[in-house]
Amino acid sequence: MYKKILVPLDGTPLAEAVLPHAQALAKSEGAELILLRVAVTPNPNFYHRDEGEGRLITDQIEEEALDYMKMESAKLENEGTKVTAITRDGTIPDTILKVAEETHADVIAMSTHGRIGMQRLFQGSVADEVVHASHIPVMLIHPN
Repeated sequence: MYKKILVPLDGTPLAEAVLPHAQALAKSEGAELILLRVAVTPNPNFYHRDEGEGRLITDQIEEEALDYMKMESAKLENEGTKVTAITRDGTIPDTILKVAEETHADVIAMSTHGRIGMQRLFQGSVADEVVHASHIPVMLIHPN
């Protein structure tokens, strides 16, 4: 049923809580995990005075994202899971949906951060945005 499972990660243990669930689903279905890390880079207006410093910051963020994805992929591959790792920049919900379409993912598996009340109002919910805009199933895992 599922051949490709997209798993967005943000580098936090909360986001990584979905990995055992996604890995179990992948193993039971003979599916591939597609790990996605959206590198959030500063707005160019943030460093308009020193473009060189801005490029340095952006390069460092992108390098950290690549290193993180290599580490997470290696862990899963060592456990016998087929994995592809992708890093992108852009707005997080839109990038998740775009990569899901590009990779022909059958399901998106992601953790919710469990924000409620004012925290959710101000920080928003990536999971909510993805669920409401996705044309494929979304599996949400609460990290607790």
